[in-house]
Amino acid sequence: MKRLLSVFVIFTLLLLSACSMGSSGDGKNFPTGNIELVAPATPGGGWDTTARAIQKILRDEKLVDQNINVVNKPGGGGEVGWQYLSTKDAHHLAINSSLLISNHLLGQSNLTYEDFTPIAILTTEWMTIAVSADSKFQNAIEIMEQLKEDPHSLKIAVAPGLGNNDHLSFVQAAKEFGVDVTKLDFMVYESGGDVLTALLGGHVDLATMALSESKEQHLAGNLRILSVSSEERIKGLEDVPTWKEQGIDIVFPHWRGVMGPKDMTEEEIAYWDDVFSKMVETEAWDELVKNNEWSHFYKNSSEAKAFFEEQTEMYNELITEAGLVE
Repeated sequence: MKRLLSVFVIFTLLLLSACSMGSSGDGKNFPTGNIELVAPATPGGGWDTTARAIQKILRDEKLVDQNINVVNKPGGGGEVGWQYLSTKDAHHLAINSSLLISNHLLGQSNLTYEDFTPIAILTTEWMTIAVSADSKFQNAIEIMEQLKEDPHSLKIAVAPGLGNNDHLSFVQAAKEFGVDVTKLDFMVYESGGDVLTALLGGHVDLATMALSESKEQHLAGNLRILSVSSEERIKGLEDVPTWKEQGIDIVFPHWRGVMGPKDMTEEEIAYWDDVFSKMVETEAWDELVKNNEWSHFYKNSSEAKAFFEEQTEMYNELITEAGLVE
């Protein structure tokens, strides 16, 4: 009897060990628990909106069987949330953007995209250059011509700081035109709303901002968008030319994506690739993109990794040439 009991105990231990090995991260039984989606900001912003939209669509479309919880970890321009993610496993994902790149290049973070596993690039918003309705400038090239002659002659509104997409998209366009971008006079405001107030109030000569911040005022006739950073003209803004159409060969996306912790297995990556490739094809996702003035910009994990490499090289060049780092 004792021998039979011993055999049973050993068999049970072996079985438990096998089960434990099967769910320890080889991906074959992944996911095995609740999913946590980190929004590295307070509720209500772009990162939070993206995270909660993903949560709802994955749940409604039954693309993930497990519970999905959104957790807000604000602070440091994404730093707090991304540091939190770096300590977790593949059941945890976080929303990201180009701040993951620029924070490091500006010396504000020790994290790089290589400290995580890129899962997907999901959407982009395009950047715009806007002036007041009564501005003397009729197109973006007139602005660049004046700045080339005197880089300090115009006040340019931007938020919430230098080194972000709003700032660097303008820097790239100006650099391509031959402007000395180290001498540009940027007026930094706390938010896009403050930028609009400054522009409409005549406190600045022009502003660089996201499409979602300028489109409504353009359509209302309160300001004029002179250029957009997309490849082609934006639906609903057919009167606004791209930088390329005006002879400045740039396309500048303001993208958002999803990443996981470092050292995820191939099976875990494949699982999330499958989930997000299906999500971006749903009608619910398409509607979300349109309602937020975003554009589809999906890239899977391997494409996202290559995209990060390209973006890091570009941002490093722009930040250096803008004189933000030595």
